[in-house]
Amino acid sequence: MQEPLNIASAPKTTTFQMRMNPEVKSRLENIYAGCGMTLTDAINTFLQQSLNVEGLPFVVTQNSKSALREQAIAQLMLALQQGEDSVRGEHGWVDEAEILAEFGADQ
Repeated sequence: MQEPLNIASAPKTTTFQMRMNPEVKSRLENIYAGCGMTLTDAINTFLQQSLNVEGLPFVVTQNSKSALREQAIAQLMLALQQGEDSVRGEHGWVDEAEILAEFGADQ
């Protein structure tokens, strides 16, 4: 891993230019303005994150929405399994009959 680099404080001695559709540029500027950023700020943020992770700062797939959904489901299933495992830990499972018996309730 290379030495960390902070884009905000790094000397700016070179330029980067790109061509884009004016309507796309305008839409992007409006989106980022809503976040309190300029288009340049957003690009620099993307570049900083790329440096931080040493790659693309997000998953690129043909269907990112589907990939994000699958990732969310996997995280949810892991959390559910961890919750289930924690209940099985020291005291084991407590079923409804045991709870009712403990508190003297009739079934």
